[in-house]
Amino acid sequence: MDDSPAVPATPDFDRSIADFMVFIRIEAGLAAATIEAYARDLEGMRVFLATQGVCTPKEVTVDHLSAHLRYLSRERGLDPISIVRHLATMRVFFRWMHANFKLEKDPARLLERPTTWKKLPGTLTPGQMKKLVETPGPEHGALWLRDRAMLEVMYAAGLRASEVGTLKMNDFNETLGIVNVIGKGNKQRIVPIGVPAIDAVKAYVAELRPHLTRFPDARDGFRLFLSHTGRPIERVALWQIVGKYARIAGIRGVHPHLLRHSFATHLVAGGADLRVIQELLGHSDIGTTQIYTHVDRSHLRKTIDRFHPREARGAA
Repeated sequence: MDDSPAVPATPDFDRSIADFMVFIRIEAGLAAATIEAYARDLEGMRVFLATQGVCTPKEVTVDHLSAHLRYLSRERGLDPISIVRHLATMRVFFRWMHANFKLEKDPARLLERPTTWKKLPGTLTPGQMKKLVETPGPEHGALWLRDRAMLEVMYAAGLRASEVGTLKMNDFNETLGIVNVIGKGNKQRIVPIGVPAIDAVKAYVAELRPHLTRFPDARDGFRLFLSHTGRPIERVALWQIVGKYARIAGIRGVHPHLLRHSFATHLVAGGADLRVIQELLGHSDIGTTQIYTHVDRSHLRKTIDRFHPREARGAA
């Protein structure tokens, strides 16, 4: 028997959240995963506030929202990064409510962002990365050319898992050596890729993809990477493919986003400008990209030694 207290009905909250979800899905054009995260966060907030006797958005105060964040931290034990995400969700929701004249005041405007230590992303070394992308071979099944091409492109362009699956045939330009990527919020970016990735895609498109294309009605959406059924590759399958070749290569703890982290980390280590990396990754905020500056302190030291006028060796 469930002994948890019943949550009071909150029709006003339900309606407001539903309207907001329509806004971010249709007008803001956010990615499906982002929309799902907003929905989960807002539902959690609604339930918490309802159990505190707050059943309409107009009753919400900054103290109520602060109490919800404390609950997430102390009772549910969420990490600081998750708390910051919940805070961002509440800020966006109540700002939208206020901007659309549904609330006289925005109760979230005074919420302070908690100070957090950013969790540094894991990365693979260039040697590990080379070993991983070169692992797929004929001995690993009929789809090895596709798998090799996917791994090469993911690393060469720093793609998110969702972006790999949505690449279309005409997004790959062999002549220019680029891929056209549609990222979060339907933002477009052009990312150059190197010869290994170009060659891997050419081999896959010429030798394997024609055998995977099975639907004359174009239900595959002209996607570049197809499954064995001829349909677009799904995100879950991509995780499985990356995990499969990581195990074969003897590299532990590998997931699709790790290839993206490695892409950015290796660019920083090679001396690439942070603004350029921001553009290549599709980050809207340079602060998100700055997390990669933790890598290769020796490179930073060498840069200071070489270019700083007070540190230049042999200066008069």
